[in-house]
Amino acid sequence: MWFFARDPVRDFPFELSPEPPESSPPGPWVLHRGRKKATGSPVSIFVYDVKPGQEEQTQVAKAAFKRLKTLRHPNILAYIDGLETEKCLHVVTETVTPLGTYLKARSEAGGPKEPELSWGLHQIVKALSFLVNDCSLIHNNVCMAAVFVDRAGEWKLGGLDYMYSAQGNGGGPPHKGVPELEQYDPPELADSSGRVVKEKWSADMWRLGCLIWEVFNGPLPRAAALRNPGKIPKSLVPHYCELVGANPKLRPNPARFLQNCRAPGGFMSNRFVETNLFLEEIQIKEPAEKQKFFQELSESLGSFPEDFCRHKVLPQLLTAFEFGNAGAVVLTPLFKVGELLKADEYQQQIVPVLIKMFSSTDRAMRIRLLQQMEQFIQYLDEPTVNTQIFPHVVHGFLDTNPAIREQTVKSMLLLAPKLNENNLNMELMKHFARLQAKDDQGPIRCNTTVCLGKIGSYLSASTRHRVLASAFSRATKDPFAPSRVAGVLGFAATHNLYSMTDCAHKILPVLCGLTVDPEKSVRDQAFKAIRSFLSKLESVSEDPTQLAEVEKDVHAASSPGMGGAAASWAGWAVTGVSSLTSKLIRAHPTAALAETTAPQGPPPEGHPSLAPAPVPASPTSRRPEEAQEGDRHTVEDSSTVDRWDDEDWGSLEQEAETVLAQEHWRSGDQASLGRTGQVSNPDHRAPESNWSSWEAEGSWEQGWQERSSPEPPEGTRLASEYNWGGPEANDKGDPFAALSSRPSAQPRPDSWGDDNWEGLETDSRQTKAELARKKREERRREMEAKRAEKKAAKGPMKLGARKLD
Repeated sequence: MWFFARDPVRDFPFELSPEPPESSPPGPWVLHRGRKKATGSPVSIFVYDVKPGQEEQTQVAKAAFKRLKTLRHPNILAYIDGLETEKCLHVVTETVTPLGTYLKARSEAGGPKEPELSWGLHQIVKALSFLVNDCSLIHNNVCMAAVFVDRAGEWKLGGLDYMYSAQGNGGGPPHKGVPELEQYDPPELADSSGRVVKEKWSADMWRLGCLIWEVFNGPLPRAAALRNPGKIPKSLVPHYCELVGANPKLRPNPARFLQNCRAPGGFMSNRFVETNLFLEEIQIKEPAEKQKFFQELSESLGSFPEDFCRHKVLPQLLTAFEFGNAGAVVLTPLFKVGELLKADEYQQQIVPVLIKMFSSTDRAMRIRLLQQMEQFIQYLDEPTVNTQIFPHVVHGFLDTNPAIREQTVKSMLLLAPKLNENNLNMELMKHFARLQAKDDQGPIRCNTTVCLGKIGSYLSASTRHRVLASAFSRATKDPFAPSRVAGVLGFAATHNLYSMTDCAHKILPVLCGLTVDPEKSVRDQAFKAIRSFLSKLESVSEDPTQLAEVEKDVHAASSPGMGGAAASWAGWAVTGVSSLTSKLIRAHPTAALAETTAPQGPPPEGHPSLAPAPVPASPTSRRPEEAQEGDRHTVEDSSTVDRWDDEDWGSLEQEAETVLAQEHWRSGDQASLGRTGQVSNPDHRAPESNWSSWEAEGSWEQGWQERSSPEPPEGTRLASEYNWGGPEANDKGDPFAALSSRPSAQPRPDSWGDDNWEGLETDSRQTKAELARKKREERRREMEAKRAEKKAAKGPMKLGARKLD
């Protein structure tokens, strides 16, 4: 029976890379690249081949094997696994590069920066302090060949071959036998008299001085070159001179050397070193300290090495979010580091965290994600967006915080190209219809219209036909002037998506009604749009063969390539879509006041006048300095409103910052959020407009299903009772204000696609809500009359009498 011995090298879970050795440093070891067989993860493998006649070197290599296995410190080369046979020794460590190779590669790319070198030397000195002060060990081999750099740029101390005990256990220092290493020995070793007084760290600190000289000046040719500091920074020269002094007794302890270099203005006193030290102790820091650190980290990341950001800062950020309750403060540095990652790395490390963040109920987290979506949307695939991102994002449409509702609308510009048929054409349109009809914030209604115009090319042909014209028509009847402007611009921007019949029968009648709008900006845009549609109709009338070409996009399938303009709009969507409204509010304060003072106008004939309820001062009103900042962005010329791409679409971001600072995030705190669409006037504080007329249009939460309008409660004024189009008080009379014939807002069906939207003329018939109200009034009068008759027939009851019936 035959037995075969197992090959330990073959069974070893790591294997060498077929590439040639990475380096052959002075000493017995040769560094190879390798990988773990099971996972393929990269490692470094130090190999020593046992040769006959080199028993002394073999014993040194085995001692180093043992030391590296037992010593554990963040600044000492990390041992993973090892193999010892009669023919070789294998030591597996973390992936590292020799310091000499690393510095050479960095010099070709522009050279390492001084803070980076200061942190590297800090780590080596800290490792020496651990060996000398905590372990009573003398390294005896500090030089360029004994230092390695990992993938994060961290310096690791290796080369433990000639280490010995400082207490004299196990004999003196081993013989090196390598001339290249003996040049780093201090001069006192040549004195065999033994009369030299020295400390146990004196020899290693001399070798540390040699390492510092080589880091800044290159390989050390001879010991005499140490007298000239060369390129060593001036802040480090005094401390360097202490290391290479002739008197070994005066060489500082490694711990004191670090303390001297960390003094204010010292070589190791800089932002990079402080950041690394904080990251090393982040687990024991107070929450307030962590918050401050992450807030300041973003400003410093640009000056830090990329490898350091990817492999050291990023893991700490992910850990702080998942286990440290860091919250939204980690988002800004996280996305900044994410720009340095490859697509596959981003998918593996950051996307899972993003999905978890979107499911968070923290409002500060949600609004930060929406504001910074442009930085990570390209890394999210369509299944992830539709199944794990969008279901959480749509909750923002129902949020009581206006800033979150606005940011949710803006985010749709980036999410729309990735949404599936149901989410885009059904879910999103349902929420947009409700926002445009019922939201009490004029800027949000305006931005909803803007967003719809920009994502129009992604909608299906049937949805475009059912939604766009109806939605923009509704916007033109909005009491908020910028919303009417957005409706006109929406028609103009999606002109290629309407048939000639729709242009003539649906769109032009609406635009013509706006030519006598009280606001000049609305009239100007209406005239421009009318001229555009008329020229289009005229060209087809002159040459009917152009009809097919003009209407080619009307029935085309939704596609990102359909609208080249849509792609360009998305470029400014996140950064500028929110500033149009504030710009238009500032440019047209009269229009904004018209919205807030509309209920104070004279009531229609036949209806009683209702006193407006006082509006308490909002805690989120703009501060004076914010108002001054906003005044700097006044509209320069009315002609700039011509194109959407040139506009700055107003924002609630200033209000959002104030809202986020509030402690009350409960859903019941809506009253404390203030009115973001209200224009502040030092002389006159008009109450917010009563938007109950919009509520009379019925509930939108049933989606696209048609349902009857609900009956309004008693005392609720209908849309027809408001004077929406009444003339406004103005210093300069507007001749068009008196001619305005904008119809009063009437209750509308529940969806943009209902047949009732086909006719744009005002329906003179009484609505169901009005009929229901009249029936209730009649019923109430009858009940009061019956009670009065019953009371009169019985007469007054006597005191103490018992009611028998």
